Amino acid sequence: MNSWIAQIFTAGQVNKGNIVRRSMHSVATYASAGALRREVRRRGFHMALVGDQYVIVCNTSGTINVIC
Repeated sequence: MNSWIAQIFTAGQVNKGNIVRRSMHSVATYASAGALRREVRRRGFHMALVGDQYVIVCNTSGTINVIC
């Protein structure tokens, strides 16, 4: 796993089951969208693309309600 991606998942918000977000530009610069996607799936988390941000829901409960 890319060390930059590993650093994302050491954030305190991850351990609390909250969200983390990273810009598309940062992901493309320091890693790749594919590598981030694989790590999100490996952990059982969920990820959405919102504007120019990847929003990662660090919760494995399996239930997400999206209100648009």
